[in-house]
This record gives sequence, structure tokens and C-alpha cells, in this order.
Amino acid sequence: MIVLAAPAALLNAAPGLGARLVGAAVVITFMVSYVLFRDWERFGPLLLRHPTLLAADTLFGSLLLVSAGPDTTLAYVSVCTPLLAGLVYSWRGAACFASLQSLILLLVHATLNTDRHAPVAEALFLPGLCVVAGAMGSTLRDLMLRFGAATQALTTTQARLAAAEAVSAERARLAREMHDSVAKTLYGVALAADGLASTVSMATPDPARLKEQAELVSRSARRAAAESRELLTDLRRERPETPEEEQPGTVESSERITVWRELELLARDVTARTGLLVTCHWSCVPELPVLPAPLTHHLFSIVAEALENTHRHAFATHVEVRAAVDGDLLRLAIRDDGTGIPSGMTLERLCASGHFGLLGMVERAAQAGARIRIGQVRHQPGTEVRVELPVSVLNRVDPSLRED
Repeated sequence: MIVLAAPAALLNAAPGLGARLVGAAVVITFMVSYVLFRDWERFGPLLLRHPTLLAADTLFGSLLLVSAGPDTTLAYVSVCTPLLAGLVYSWRGAACFASLQSLILLLVHATLNTDRHAPVAEALFLPGLCVVAGAMGSTLRDLMLRFGAATQALTTTQARLAAAEAVSAERARLAREMHDSVAKTLYGVALAADGLASTVSMATPDPARLKEQAELVSRSARRAAAESRELLTDLRRERPETPEEEQPGTVESSERITVWRELELLARDVTARTGLLVTCHWSCVPELPVLPAPLTHHLFSIVAEALENTHRHAFATHVEVRAAVDGDLLRLAIRDDGTGIPSGMTLERLCASGHFGLLGMVERAAQAGARIRIGQVRHQPGTEVRVELPVSVLNRVDPSLRED
């Protein structure tokens, strides 16, 4: 506005005092605008709190308008003052500055156009624009405030949802870990204690057998305590684990033992502990990839849960664990010759009855980016758990897969 007004105002100013006043108005207006632009963060709040600053700027601008005349570009640019007032001071400020600017324009028009009779519409055109500009500024302010409030509410809601999802995911993770570790160990403690009680109730208990069963109960209890400490340590851990750190539930070490070796050790342990025959068949062993630690943990837990379910509920005599690479898919299957899953059984019914093992398997498969199918074996007795994992996932492990 200063650039547009200064040439016309200085040319039309009367020599002497008039030219000095116009020059002073140009300099003061320019310096105030420059200071506000350079240090807006410092002086902007002052302008918001003190509307008199904008009123003073408007009065200095009116001196330029008187010198330049109502027919110059400055007269049209001055309409922006009510617009700015509406944006900054709401409808009250818009009304005050629209009235002030309209009055200035009417006085300038009446004073400088005395030599000709201008139509009333021409005299009221710019004051009317001031009223419209003030209303537009106030409306834009309301829209911006509503948009800001809606954005803030959306941000708050998203933060709450993210926190709720994080809490829900952590609860589900802890439930899976407790089910796959402490719960199973405590179940073993209960079985060992039952065996010990049965031996004690015999007419002539064998001291050696009593000692063996008591040691089994002791070992199982210590294992449950160790697993509980591991979960508590995991809850209190504040730093993220490095990729080199060992994941719970796996036996990876500096020798880089693969998940396939881990599953073979698991099969031997289940056979020795329960008497259930578990055999492993790896097709094209050199092609089987070395899985990252998070995926290893998930697959290991799925197979361990499937074998535990077979031992407890299927009344099976043999379980086969097979793995092969088929195109872009890594296929892992656990198949038994037991009674199979009862018809009509669903995850909802299992969870309602307090059985969460299958739900944990499904959640782990989803975490690993794999597909899982649990159902009857076609034309054969038993149950099959089939996991299909895209090989491409192995090259880009999501950090969310990390359990710890």
C-alpha cells in the first residue's frame, strides 16, 4: 500500500507543511510495517491485544489518502483494513474499522470532489466495499477458528486412539507370551504335582520315584519363576533391543542356529517329555531361508502351541512338521493323526470358554505377515495347521514385529 500511495501522495501534496506531513506519514507507516514484518512473533501479539495500533496505522494511511485522492489505487487498497480487522478482532473489530474506513473515504471524497457533483452510488461504492470486506474477514476468522478446533479435536482423538491401540496391542502381546510360557509351565507343575500326590498315596511309595517327581516339580516351578521374571523385565525395559540380542523363546546365538534347527530340538523335547512322536521334514533344506529373529520367535511359538494342543486335546500318536519353499511362499505345516477339531468350534467359542491358544496363533501369524489355516485334514483324521509366509517379507522386517 505504501508503494502504491507514496508517489501519488507526494506529487499531489502541497509544498511546505503538507509535503512534510505526507513524507512523515510515508516514513512512519513504512517503518511500522517493516518492524511488524521483521519481528512479527514479538510485536504480533501486541497488535492482537491492542486494536489502537491498527487504528493509528489507519489514520496515518488516511493522510496519504487525502494527498493521493479518492480516485487512486490507494483508495481501493484501503478496503483491506476492515478485512484485516475482521480476521484479527472478530466481528466487533470488523464493524469498528469498517465504519472508520468508510467515514474516512466519505470525508476524502466529499472534501476533494467539491468541484464536481459525483453520483451518490460512486460516493458510497468504496464505503460499501469496506462493510463487505469486514464481514468477509469476520466470516473467514470464524471458519479458521472452527477448522482449528476441529483439527485439534481430530488430533486429540487420534492420539487417544493410538494410545488405546498401543495398550490393546501390549495387552494382547503379554497375553500371548504368558499363555505360551508361564501358563504352560504352571500346567506342567500341576501335572507333576498330581503325579507326586499319586505316588505318595501308594501303599509302598518308591523313594527314588518320589525324589524324581519332587525334583520335576521343583524344576518346573523354577522355570515358571524365571519366565515370570523375564516378562517383568520386558515390561520395565525402556530401551529397544538391538538386532543382535536374543529373542525369548528362541535359541539363536552367535552360531546362527536357524529356526529349522530350533524346531527339530523342540520336536525332540516334546517327544521325550510327552511320548508323542514328532517328526520334521524339510524339503530342499538349502533353499530354506535363515529367518530374522522376530519371525523366528513367531513361527517357533506357533509350532510349539500346535504341538501342545495336539498333546493335550487330540489324542494323537504322531505329528509331522513340514516346511518347503513353493515359489514366493514359505509353507509350514503341522499335521497330526488325532481326533481333529470338533465341528462348529470357532475362535469366539474358544475364547469364551477361556482357551486362547488358537487366537494367539492367529495373532502371531498376522504380526509376521503370514496367512494361517487351522482345520481338518482332507480325507484323513487329524488336524492341520498351515502357515504361508511370503518370502519377500523376509527382506523387509517391520519393526512392529519385534516383541520386545
